[in-house]
Amino acid sequence: MMQRRRTVAMATLAVLATTAVVPPTAAAHGFFDRVNPPIPQWLFIWAAAIVLIVSFVALGALWSKPKFGDGNWRPLPAIVSRILTGRIVAVVCGATGVVLLATVVVSGLAGRQVVEDNFAPIFVYVVFWIGLVPLSALFGDVFRAFNPWRAIGRATASLSRAITGRPLRARRAYPAWLGLWPATCTLVAFALLEYVHSGGMQPRTIAVATIVYSVVTFAGMALFGVDRWLDRGEGFSVYFNLFSRVSVFERRAGTIGLRPPLAGLAGVRPLPGISVLLAVMIGAVTFDSLGEGPTGQAVIADLQRTAEWFGLNTVAATQVALVVGLAAVIAAVLGFYRLGIAGVHRVCGGPSSKQLAVEFAPTLVPIALAYVGAHYLTLLLFQGQAIFALASDPLGNGSDLFGTAGTMIDRGLVGSTTIWYMQVGLVVVGHVAGLMLAHDRALVLYRNPRDVLRSQLWMLGVMVGFTVLALWLLSQVSGWV
Repeated sequence: MMQRRRTVAMATLAVLATTAVVPPTAAAHGFFDRVNPPIPQWLFIWAAAIVLIVSFVALGALWSKPKFGDGNWRPLPAIVSRILTGRIVAVVCGATGVVLLATVVVSGLAGRQVVEDNFAPIFVYVVFWIGLVPLSALFGDVFRAFNPWRAIGRATASLSRAITGRPLRARRAYPAWLGLWPATCTLVAFALLEYVHSGGMQPRTIAVATIVYSVVTFAGMALFGVDRWLDRGEGFSVYFNLFSRVSVFERRAGTIGLRPPLAGLAGVRPLPGISVLLAVMIGAVTFDSLGEGPTGQAVIADLQRTAEWFGLNTVAATQVALVVGLAAVIAAVLGFYRLGIAGVHRVCGGPSSKQLAVEFAPTLVPIALAYVGAHYLTLLLFQGQAIFALASDPLGNGSDLFGTAGTMIDRGLVGSTTIWYMQVGLVVVGHVAGLMLAHDRALVLYRNPRDVLRSQLWMLGVMVGFTVLALWLLSQVSGWV
């Protein structure tokens, strides 16, 4: 037990070291002016609730057997797999990832220390953190192919094998009880980096954070093995892989195939820490959205004044208020989910509430996807355009490597009304998808049709609650133009 606690503590401290070394930002998304919603928020809320209720009734009447499983996977033509999984593509993708990692570090350390003129902030916070989410949901685990830490780890293993004639082995087996807790710590650290401290948008601090996190990742891969650490301990690999399970594309043993949408989430292993991980994914976006609205700002101001009452200066009080606010939102998301799970256990029995929370956790992935898509849609559409100019001039020193340094952001790319409908559509579709997954999972766990429907009454309450929250947050932020 003591060894287990020591390992958890070391993993947590190592991942959170990124935040300790690099002060993050509380205004990573404050690039554009807001607009008022084009139609009343109550209409969207009622429409979304009606859609979910109708979906629940339809699922109960028409969905009597589990539909998500491994049996529906179909391989694509062999030539497709041969090309996409071949060595040339693997080397090119891995090298691209390494170059981008190096560009973030070099531009952050040596480039102009102005956010708008440096490659690192826009790439990390917009292109990487947000842009890879829809790519993963559409095309599968894209990040795995471009993961620079994986590329370096595998190259190191190959080099070691060539020199010694023996494969590079992990120093110890990854403990089963550790589950996804290191990955969860990574996402918490990144949330602190992005949403809490001042200064995290500065290129140099992003570069230092990247170096620190790289060291932590290499240490994890050396200790537990490259693939094992990436699958469970490396936060970004776990994060993007969960979204990739929404996709119709899946790789199995070197073969690319097709599966029904969402089916990949049925195969997520119920590992320790997964429900907290999903709560962090949803809670971090919720906290960021709350901070952009008057209600959240008022709460943070009250917390700040309370901290100042205890003798803290304004800067320290602000940091404490933001940390408390982020922790409270994540705890609230997790508590609301666990309340629904407790209701399922009470009416249906079966596995313990703790086990049910793990079993149903993958049903929250579409909700997390909806939150990211809806709340950061405009940031990606507009601010993401800046990467074309910054790619030509990553250091902000006036270079034009690809002839795109003069590219301007087209703020009229999408109208505000279209944005609102896209955002609400994402929220509704995401939550209906979550309800579908929850119903399918209930069919696996409970054989009695009555228990299935009773369990889904509680899960419907969870989905409606998250839908109303998401739409209310959108009405607070009101989109970006």
